[in-house]
Amino acid sequence: MNIYAIGDLHLSFTATPDPDNWQNSLEYKPMSEINEFWTGHAIRIYENWRRIVHPCDVVLVPGDFSWAMRLDEARSDLDFLGLLPGLIIGVQGNHDYWWQSISRVRAVLPPNVRLIRNDHIRLGELAICGTRGWLCPNSRYFRPEDMKIYQRELIRLENSLKSVKTAAREIIVMTHYMPTNEKHEYSGFIELFQRYGVQKVAYGHLHAKACRFRLPDRAWDISFHLVSADYLSFTPRLITDWS
Repeated sequence: MNIYAIGDLHLSFTATPDPDNWQNSLEYKPMSEINEFWTGHAIRIYENWRRIVHPCDVVLVPGDFSWAMRLDEARSDLDFLGLLPGLIIGVQGNHDYWWQSISRVRAVLPPNVRLIRNDHIRLGELAICGTRGWLCPNSRYFRPEDMKIYQRELIRLENSLKSVKTAAREIIVMTHYMPTNEKHEYSGFIELFQRYGVQKVAYGHLHAKACRFRLPDRAWDISFHLVSADYLSFTPRLITDWS
């Protein structure tokens, strides 16, 4: 079983896409209007994903699945995930406004999709935990009102980690936001990773020139993986070969 990751899918299908007829799979917010590098990005994700991911594999998606504002508007984007092989495990991103009640969202997910909120997904001796995360203190963009959200996300991450009641051989965490500021200063998220023995972290949110702020591949004895879709050229990245 391989564990892959790719975040920031930013889907906006108006109806369930048909892989045999992509030209009729319309988007209400094409990402190419923001950056031409994203032209046809959903098709590229679909083709790259199916090329490398097998049904027995896992793909982590750390947020920003859909531009939808309501759950009913996100149904076509969730249906797209159902077309893809592998078990998909995700956390919420800052643009996932359609994700309100976790129970309502889980009720309409395709069979191959699982979402984390204050809990975890257990795969044998592997535990997948996570939360959305937030801007960290001392970031140039951090405002006083961000502290409350930052602290709430620390609680959600610890709830997720605490939910692993029996010892796991490895814990992988997803956060949508980079779990530190752009200066890579120690944060509450890093403290929790260390306290609970997290070995690998996948995160997204950074795009284009902002990718220069990414964490090094290894810091604080933890492996970090930036997996924004555009940073990966819309191809899921192998995080680990789990056996």
